[in-house]
Amino acid sequence: MITLENIEKIYRTEKIETVALQHINLKVREGEFVSIMGPSGSGKSTLLNIIGLLDIPTGGEIALNGSTIKSYSDKQLARLRNERLGFIFQTFHLINDLSVVDNVEIPLLYRKISGGERRKLAQRALERVGLSSRVHHFPSQLSGGQQQRVAIARAIVGNPGIILADEPTGNLDSQMGDEIMSILLELNQEGKTTIVMVTHDQRMAEKTERIVRLFDGRQVN
Repeated sequence: MITLENIEKIYRTEKIETVALQHINLKVREGEFVSIMGPSGSGKSTLLNIIGLLDIPTGGEIALNGSTIKSYSDKQLARLRNERLGFIFQTFHLINDLSVVDNVEIPLLYRKISGGERRKLAQRALERVGLSSRVHHFPSQLSGGQQQRVAIARAIVGNPGIILADEPTGNLDSQMGDEIMSILLELNQEGKTTIVMVTHDQRMAEKTERIVRLFDGRQVN
């Protein structure tokens, strides 16, 4: 489903060249749950951003479902992200002025879906993460764990085949982290959703099928 071949990412200024990733070769099978680990600055988030088509590699090729995206326009990439990818972030990225259900609806605003259908899909996604009673609350009225549940509902509302999670339990205590991980595992095992997760937590990583380790921008396993 996801294939990276000889990926490199170099950030250049007039005086400095920083190699963020080099010689990354990775295949993630459909329905697989993969975690990416490594020390701070090893390139984990950069790699996730490249997989999520949020950043363009300096070299190498990316393919999703066998289709190389090198020739895609910005508009085509945006559509691909919206329809096939769901994103979960460490800091939730919820809009405080919007209700829970309105936050979850956001990815659907870019599709040709009626308001009523958007609301129905958002409510269904919130039911899946156990938040049907919080539909009309605002993010500030929720705990950190509940906010992350909202973020997961937003990620899955459009039924993407792939979820990319950047430290989804990083801002939560161990109990809340376990609850969020249980939701991700259920999405993977019962919903057959492919998940790639960046984490510093070895305990969480060991619950996934495979661990990819990075060090200084290189894949070490």
